Parts: sequence; structure tokens; C-alpha cells
Amino acid sequence: MDPDRLACYLAGGRPEGAVRGFPGCRDRRPPVRTVPLLLPGRLYFALESRVWTGGMGFYDPLDPGEMPACAYLLTAGQFCDVAAQEMHRPPGADLDLGEVLATGRARFGPGRYETLVCPGGLDGYPVLTFTAPWRSAEAALNAPSAAYLGRLAAGLAAVHGWDAARIAAYLDSRPGARPDGSDG
Repeated sequence: MDPDRLACYLAGGRPEGAVRGFPGCRDRRPPVRTVPLLLPGRLYFALESRVWTGGMGFYDPLDPGEMPACAYLLTAGQFCDVAAQEMHRPPGADLDLGEVLATGRARFGPGRYETLVCPGGLDGYPVLTFTAPWRSAEAALNAPSAAYLGRLAAGLAAVHGWDAARIAAYLDSRPGARPDGSDG
């Protein structure tokens, strides 16, 4: 969601607060367009991030509710390179997007962020994202680090214009957000 974090995926670099950086995309140009949107489903935190420590944010499109997101108009190659970096693979190979575009879901491996989801379209373009193959109810919930929450908060403020109180209430209410494993 955070434009500064996306810039590190596109051009290469290390997001503020991250323990490692990203190599960037073959095509390092910024997005053609950026649009805030709400996706059906919910954000939850689980597992342990190798980049941020603490829980990672995942999207469950089948959960009730809406999840604030940001649509970045990228080329197919840029999307594939960003997805590869999240899959801990080197960028540079195009993924076959046919299945996700036809069925709304495609699995490229068993791990985190190796499942692509198409929850709809926007202005004639498919909206694509990546998440885990499991449902939120099946996940090992884990609270995220302060640095990771800071990047999410920066994105919500920059893209949706939310104030600090609204951001804090939203993030605190997500499954796995609290250190004791509960949600608000």
C-alpha cells in the first residue's frame, strides 16, 4: 500500500525499517496511475516476516468486510517482478497470469505470497494481488513489528487520507494484530 515501499520493489532499495532490501524490477518506471480502493475481504497478520520481523500482512478475500488497498497501474512484467520479490525469487521471469485472470486465483507454490488473487477489475484492468494459499482462520496469527505497522500506516495515510486515530483503530482490529494473538 505504501508508495515508498512500492518504489523499492520497482527501482530497488530497502524500505525504511526493513532488515533487507529488494533488487527491483526490469522496468523501474513508477506506476502510470495510483488509485485507492476497497477490496472485499480482510487483512490479517500471521507467520514471521524475514524482512520486517513480526507478523506479515495477508489478504483473505473470502473473509467478511472490506480491506483498504491501493491499485497501482503497472505493466504485467512489473507485477511479475514485484510478485517474484515477495516470493523470494529473483525478478526477471514472467508468471503465467492466465489462470488468475480466468478463475480469480492461481497458486505458484505452497508458501506465503505465492497465491495470486484477482478480486475484480478497475477501469478495464484486472486488480491483482498476492497472498497466502490458506484462509485467515487456518493461519498461525502473529503480531506485526512496529516498523511494518508504520509502513502500513504510511500507506493508509498517503493513499486513503486516513488520520492517525482511524489508522490505529483499523490496524488494531485486524486478526493477529495484538501481541497476545487476539484481534480487537
